[in-house]
Amino acid sequence: MTSRGKQKILWAGKQMPVIAALTERFKKSQVFAGVRISACLHVTAETANLMLALKAGGAQVALAASNPLSTQDDVAQSLRRDFKINVFAKRGVDNKEYYKQLKAAVVHGPQLTVDDGADLVTYLHTTAKKLLKGVWGGTEETTTGVIRLRSMAKAGKLHYPLIAVNDALTKHLFDNRYGTGQSTIDGILRATNVLLAGKIVVVAGYGWCGRGVAMRARGLGSRIVITEIDPIKALEALMDGFEVMTMAQAARLGDIFITTTGDIDVITKQHFTLMKDGAIVCNSGHFDVEINLADLKRLSVQVAEIRNNLQEYMFKNGKRIYLLAEGRLVNLAAAEGHPAMVMDMSFANQALALEYLIKNHKNLKPNVYTVPQEIDNEIAELKLKLTGVVYDKLTPKQKKYLASWQVGT
Repeated sequence: MTSRGKQKILWAGKQMPVIAALTERFKKSQVFAGVRISACLHVTAETANLMLALKAGGAQVALAASNPLSTQDDVAQSLRRDFKINVFAKRGVDNKEYYKQLKAAVVHGPQLTVDDGADLVTYLHTTAKKLLKGVWGGTEETTTGVIRLRSMAKAGKLHYPLIAVNDALTKHLFDNRYGTGQSTIDGILRATNVLLAGKIVVVAGYGWCGRGVAMRARGLGSRIVITEIDPIKALEALMDGFEVMTMAQAARLGDIFITTTGDIDVITKQHFTLMKDGAIVCNSGHFDVEINLADLKRLSVQVAEIRNNLQEYMFKNGKRIYLLAEGRLVNLAAAEGHPAMVMDMSFANQALALEYLIKNHKNLKPNVYTVPQEIDNEIAELKLKLTGVVYDKLTPKQKKYLASWQVGT
């Protein structure tokens, strides 16, 4: 009998045609033969298919979780039992156990790293420095991780080349927008079962993740308020038809607050005290720092678990604030993360960026690099082809016209 975890992995795989095509390619090329890869990613059915693609190419893979609440235990168990992949992850671990698992994933001495949030890279650079000399390069999945890595590079602390997978167009234009948009709403609904129609939803940050969340919440009938610190993005949100204001202003109005900034202290004591009774607060940024949990706890006289991933914080005046998923990634802690169809492109970027590093790491300095344009284009073309979509191509005459300057009015 097929285990539930294996069923989930196989189901996700059916919706990841690009990864399936790369798996077959890697089987033939054996491009990763004997290469040790340490990965720190959300342990989901989609991630499992990336691990299987790398293993098919000959890699020796060790996988740890990139968030204490994002691990799907049945998937982790299936990867270990059914596919013989070393997985060091369990849902709900404390901080000490989290880093113990990270340590276990790098014991084999990685030559390549795959990260989501840069915890693995940071661990190698601070706690396991002796392993750095054997690392050829690595990849980073998310915005927060890329920011950390660029800070390391700027400070001269980065010891090997990293490719910012998040910056690939076939990643952030789709994964961040459509993946985060749908999965965040999914997490909120699973945790609360509230009706979004008519609710005032405050989205902090109008990057690609914030845009996706705002788009999906509006589609369900919510009234959207955007808070921003970037004037260009604030203006764009305004012209997309959303109200734009400060968090202090929005705090009095919102029914549901969603942080998507990647920064610290987006919602603090100042805002909690202004919120209406029954306000729901959650985070869809990578780390649990966007909502100041210490402030929330200090303001509360009682905390109660109302539903799975839903905590009620009672203030002295009787006001209640509801926190989802302990302030961690609500789309992964309270739901299942991004749909496989969109992760297909994100993880294709990971796989092809790793292949690129194997072939080119000797020519790369310790720095943060963007995904080569040819990889981005290859993934888009593969996705369209395998989805059955045909698109126009330029004729020779059109190419010549675009390359010329003589023809005018």
